[in-house]
Amino acid sequence: MKVHEYQAKDLLRSAGVAVPDGIVITSAEEAGAAFDQLKEGLIVVKAQVHAGGRGKGVAIGPNDDRAKALEIASGQAPRPDGMAKGVQLVRTREDAIKAAASLLGKTLVTYQTGAEGQAISKVLITVGHDIVRELYLGLAFDRALQCPVLMASTEGGVEIETIAHTHPEKIHREPIDVGLGLAGFQARKVCQVLGLKGETAKKGEVFLKNFVKLFLETDASLAEINPLIVTDKGDVMALDCKFNFDDNAMFRHPAIAALLDVAEEDPAELRAGKSGLSYVSLDGNIACLVNGAGLAMSTMDLIKYHGGEPANFLDVGGGASKDQVLEGFRILLSSPRVKAVLVNIFGGIMKCDIIAAALLAAYSELDFRVPLVVRLEGTNVEAGRKMIEESGRNIITATGLTDAAEKVVAAAKGAA
Repeated sequence: MKVHEYQAKDLLRSAGVAVPDGIVITSAEEAGAAFDQLKEGLIVVKAQVHAGGRGKGVAIGPNDDRAKALEIASGQAPRPDGMAKGVQLVRTREDAIKAAASLLGKTLVTYQTGAEGQAISKVLITVGHDIVRELYLGLAFDRALQCPVLMASTEGGVEIETIAHTHPEKIHREPIDVGLGLAGFQARKVCQVLGLKGETAKKGEVFLKNFVKLFLETDASLAEINPLIVTDKGDVMALDCKFNFDDNAMFRHPAIAALLDVAEEDPAELRAGKSGLSYVSLDGNIACLVNGAGLAMSTMDLIKYHGGEPANFLDVGGGASKDQVLEGFRILLSSPRVKAVLVNIFGGIMKCDIIAAALLAAYSELDFRVPLVVRLEGTNVEAGRKMIEESGRNIITATGLTDAAEKVVAAAKGAA
């Protein structure tokens, strides 16, 4: 689960982590009042979308060329004068209103969103600061070390992936004991790595400990502060931040779960989640309905291997009901990109005859406009196959996983 920058800053502030003052607005008129309330000379107007690269992003209208906007946002084409960025600096009330108007109701295209972009419905009006240094902080899980790792670098304001590729030695990694949090000696070590000294180092130590504590207490899966700034007054502050949380832990954090912005989420993924299905949208045209995450990953790999592109990951689980499977088909067929569907079931708890019954129900209730390839193995497989064979439906059966992948790729190409 992702949250907006302003929401992440609210969480940081409540945890004792220093962040700039800011006000969220939803109309250009509110920008003037926000500017007056903040009473600062330099104000930053920031589009609130779940994507990075907003400072180089392009705010466009419905009739603008999205492919061209992506080239500009990615640095592959020059930016025309006056083209609105996702992050703008202003010094007057009038400019704040103008900047907000250039963003709200538009679509922001960045190198992360792709040409489709993301709609801007909220803007953060926040205080600008005189920056002496820009640093980087990140927290993520290291599967090899089996613990969270605090990453720190003096190269703030730059995509960390670029630094990791070109100068990996500039990223300091500090493993975190989830039971103890960030120890004092670790915080001091990171401050030393970042070149913080004197009172600034003391502020940095408090900042780091609270940052790590928040990460652990909220079941976060990823946190990033880029840039972490040192101001001309020696303060250490999170100028921009990103937080992702573990979906499976949100039952423990109802206040954080309430921060979910459904407008930023994939509608199909939200719909699947309500039905207890594990679903992730992808960019291909071959839909997959599989039981078991490992089998689903293998199925997608084989589709790719045989020249196709999976449209989704959908794991109906080991104990899905007929209704859940039927809802899975509804979700798959709702995408106009889908040209074929592959059902790959290894029946254990999920019996093959239940899947077969759901398949036939789907044919009766839904507009099955695309070829369907089915591979069944396991519990009650003979009964399931018999149901399909005697149904008279136009269903392509497969005798193995490779056979299924080859047939569905061919079917998708024929339907394209």
